[in-house]
Amino acid sequence: GDIGEAGTHIRKDPGHYARLRIGLLHARAQAVDTNTRLVFLGDGRSLPYDRLLVATGSRPSRERIPGIDLPGVRTCWTLEDARAILAAARPGTRVVQMGAGFVGCIIMEGLLARGVDLTVLVRSGYMVRRMMNPTASGLIRRWCEGKGVRILTRTQPKGLKANGGALEVDLGDGRLLPADIYLSAVGVDPNLNFLAGSGIDIAQGILVDATLQSSVRGVYAAGDVAESTDCLTGKRQLNAIQPNAVEQGRIAALNMAGRPARFRGSFVFNVLTTLGLASSSFGEWQGVAGGDSAELLDELRYRYLNLQFDGDRLAGANCVGFSEHIGALRGLIEGKLRLGAWKHRLMADPAQVMPAYLAATTVRS
Repeated sequence: GDIGEAGTHIRKDPGHYARLRIGLLHARAQAVDTNTRLVFLGDGRSLPYDRLLVATGSRPSRERIPGIDLPGVRTCWTLEDARAILAAARPGTRVVQMGAGFVGCIIMEGLLARGVDLTVLVRSGYMVRRMMNPTASGLIRRWCEGKGVRILTRTQPKGLKANGGALEVDLGDGRLLPADIYLSAVGVDPNLNFLAGSGIDIAQGILVDATLQSSVRGVYAAGDVAESTDCLTGKRQLNAIQPNAVEQGRIAALNMAGRPARFRGSFVFNVLTTLGLASSSFGEWQGVAGGDSAELLDELRYRYLNLQFDGDRLAGANCVGFSEHIGALRGLIEGKLRLGAWKHRLMADPAQVMPAYLAATTVRS
């Protein structure tokens, strides 16, 4: 509720697209025929194409439990979702949220600002497990609990039931949690169903090469639907974060317009603020085989820094409460810069990230 709806608009000028000679069409793609080069729309029309960019993003993953379609069950993905949650969330409203990943942690702030009674269920043993190690996650959990959030780990609902005008969340162990709102935040799935039968190679996402072109000539992909190569590991993966999507879109557009360009690979990094506590993760934050690690922990001040090394290169990092020098961390890891003697200094004092970055970039230049 801190930002009005107008603040969510990326393009505020109605004539923006027209000036760029972009035709904006409000319709849903139902299918793609790559042989005839036609996109079929839900209203019966079809659009011919010479080159096609698939940038259809993601949708919230759907929990497969009884009662998931009951009134009072929400996701938080669209502006309509946010409107519905804000309308229902008042001081004392009982909210049970399933999921404590990146999106789930962001949602908490808005809910607590409305004064709700919030319980968060976590399927695994710790929060934000896709970007934080157990130590970092533990700090985030303690921080949230200190703000009044009840967190239940290793907990997954077995079903939802209507109870008057509210809900009951069945935890499957005899416990029933009352809820006015059940908020499902269990991840996302790429929007790819409309490509069935298109002949485009799909694994987790659309398999693309360094030009962002798919297995079908003339069809490109960018963003949450594109399965590209990781710049550190060389492995293919979905990396559904905004900076990668922007760069993929730029590279795809250049190639579609006949200007050769190559995507250097996606880079795993996340920056998150959970109820005012900053955290971030970069690269191979879980470590590499045979690699060294170093960490700095101040539990009382909610500060934690974990560095993972691959030889004399910094391969990954986890940070909680450290918002300074984030750019230097990213530069060292993404740039695969050699640290030389600075590795041993960082092993002794992980906070010396900026001097290490300056030394590494000076040697390189």
